[in-house]
Amino acid sequence: MSAPLDEDRSHPFFAMHEHGFVRVATSTPHVRTADVAFNCDAVLAEARRAHEAQVDLLVFPELCLSSYAIDDLHLQLAMIEAVEAEVAEIVRASASLSPVLLVGAAIAHKSRLYNCALVIGHGKLLGVVPKSYLPNYREFYEKRWFAAGRGLRGGTIRLAGHEVPFGTDLVFASEVLPHFRFFAEICEDVWAPTPPSSLGALAGATILANLSASNITIGKSDERHLLCRSQSARAVAAYVYCAAGHGESTTDMAWDGQGMIYELGDLLGESQRFSLHPELCIADVDCERIDAERMRVPTFNDAALEAGRPEDTFRTVAFRHAPARGDIGLVRPIARFPFVPDRAEKLDADCYEAFNIQVDGLMRRIEATSAKSMVIGISGGLDSTHALIVAARACDRLDLPRSFIRGYTMPGFGTSDGTRSNAWKLMEALGITAEEIDIRPASTRMLEDIGHAFANGEPVYDVTFENVQAGLRTDYLFRLASQHNGFVIGTGDLSELALGWCTYGVGDQMSHYAVNAGVPKTLIQYLIAWCARTGDFDAATGAVLLAVLDTEISPELVPAGTDGALQSTEEKIGPYALNDFFVHHVMRFGQKPSKVAFLAWHAWHDASARSWPEGYPQDRRVAYDLAVIRSWLEKFLRRFFAFSQFKRSAIPNGPKVSSGGALSPRGDWRAPSDASAAVWLAELDAKVPG
Repeated sequence: MSAPLDEDRSHPFFAMHEHGFVRVATSTPHVRTADVAFNCDAVLAEARRAHEAQVDLLVFPELCLSSYAIDDLHLQLAMIEAVEAEVAEIVRASASLSPVLLVGAAIAHKSRLYNCALVIGHGKLLGVVPKSYLPNYREFYEKRWFAAGRGLRGGTIRLAGHEVPFGTDLVFASEVLPHFRFFAEICEDVWAPTPPSSLGALAGATILANLSASNITIGKSDERHLLCRSQSARAVAAYVYCAAGHGESTTDMAWDGQGMIYELGDLLGESQRFSLHPELCIADVDCERIDAERMRVPTFNDAALEAGRPEDTFRTVAFRHAPARGDIGLVRPIARFPFVPDRAEKLDADCYEAFNIQVDGLMRRIEATSAKSMVIGISGGLDSTHALIVAARACDRLDLPRSFIRGYTMPGFGTSDGTRSNAWKLMEALGITAEEIDIRPASTRMLEDIGHAFANGEPVYDVTFENVQAGLRTDYLFRLASQHNGFVIGTGDLSELALGWCTYGVGDQMSHYAVNAGVPKTLIQYLIAWCARTGDFDAATGAVLLAVLDTEISPELVPAGTDGALQSTEEKIGPYALNDFFVHHVMRFGQKPSKVAFLAWHAWHDASARSWPEGYPQDRRVAYDLAVIRSWLEKFLRRFFAFSQFKRSAIPNGPKVSSGGALSPRGDWRAPSDASAAVWLAELDAKVPG
């Protein structure tokens, strides 16, 4: 008997390098002011520690071989020679280490002294990058000792017995990992209005590294975060920043050893500041995602053209290295619920923003139509509940009475007492105009007219049986909107559109304005909980909202079974938690199925690992193994690519809510309705075990 998929990690699927990830790290080693031999040993100790952690790229602080704050000692010939001698030692020792090292050192060249980043890998000095911008203000006096590297291109330097490229025009590219390309700049460079790393990114570097000796003052950590985050987002890159720490001279300045790693504006990892011990901050950067994002953002290419195509003028320094093979884990945050706000300090603000995007969109539609009412079907389920509280808040902000909303609950053959009761409680609590229309007589008549077996007493609950009910509900709503000079509020959400889990045309796919179309199911659940928790509505409404959240997700179109069990949506199409994860990574980033499965497995296979959204119920903190993830992903790919696009191509207007994307053909997603899913299914079959 073969081992379960999750236990046999020998398959290439479990190797992060196979999915375009590169393990990067920052290191703040022990340093001793002006003690080059001691500092060399400290650098190598950290390099060996990074080797044990399977790191591919290790970034050290600026001038870490001599230490930064030694003032005129930089110009002492004994210091310059000692630095060069220890460079040779680091190059020699690097032969047995996996990481490529970026080491800060002062290097003499053509009667000038340069503040440099040395790129060292596997026994070779690969290149030397001089600092472009030298600070010479307030506490900084770098122009007293160093020459600026701006404009130095195409040159070479002889150092430690190696003749290597020298200049600010160097991109270092792995011959082993195709998306692993990096560029180095030094401290003040990122404070410049036009950082050198901008051109480095336009020349093809996916990782931008900064060797820094930025001293710490109150608020400066926030400033560094701002610069690194914005540069990683603007340059569509990862940004790896490493500042000097304990051991630097505190004659006039102090140091905190801040290391941080950003990717496309997201913080992947940060070191502990003010540590007495060497800090190794590690994160796995998705270089494949960076390259893919550049392809889907034409502005990046336009900027490269405007800059004169740096890729044609920059030099590429190719290197071979030995990245760790097999399953070495994945060191990076992965959101189980990528559409759900997860910044604890910004939670209320993010939820407020998401909710009010919908409210504002609906307010504008009310103003534009000069309608006398809004018509909405209330089932007692998640989607109609959320659409209704959005509509209620829109009325409040426009100074309209909530009776402007005409809510109709329309019980069918599968409607439960619980959802019907919740529908009435919600409408009454919100004070809208509420009515009930029993669709069973009309549905029975239609089933009789078309000769359906159910009309003859047979328990046939097929798609036609379900769609007759869904269609009649929508038909009633449109006629009621006409009768009351109003418009129909759509309740269907983004998750249902992704899966095609809606009745086309005269059904829940259609409305006059689809207020939930940009909101996936997991976000709807979270926003309802947020509204209940924050007391945004009164206590009676809040109690109903919590009751709705505790209800099984079901279309309630089929009568309960003999055991009383209701029709379950997630048993049919899969857990919305997984489906929303899939649609985010497929729609927003165009990730391959194997990459989506890899990320989903790391996010979901261990319920005790990684963080959950604030306030997420303990009893819902479940895990999914690879077999389950693969099975539902295959079904998702079939539905998303081959089945449901024709429904999305004809959806009504509705606001985009999340940067994760929307599925309107007028917005984020355009695709043919008659496409095949064969490419995605073949990739899944070839790359994911099982």
